[in-house]
Amino acid sequence: MKNRVKKFRVELNLTQAELSEKLGVSRQTVNAIENGRYNPSTALSLKIGIILNKSVEEIFILEDDD
Repeated sequence: MKNRVKKFRVELNLTQAELSEKLGVSRQTVNAIENGRYNPSTALSLKIGIILNKSVEEIFILEDDD
């Protein structure tokens, strides 16, 4: 699964630390999500969408092999 968390985070001028604080997770978790090393839970994905003001479908993209 690909994601556009970093793209949308940067557009809002948020640092990884600021986003992680809003989400209640570590900065390392945000980094892992952005780099595709961690797939967030449904609840965390929804929180990301709310904070970034985007739908989950805009942020996370399923690939053929998912």
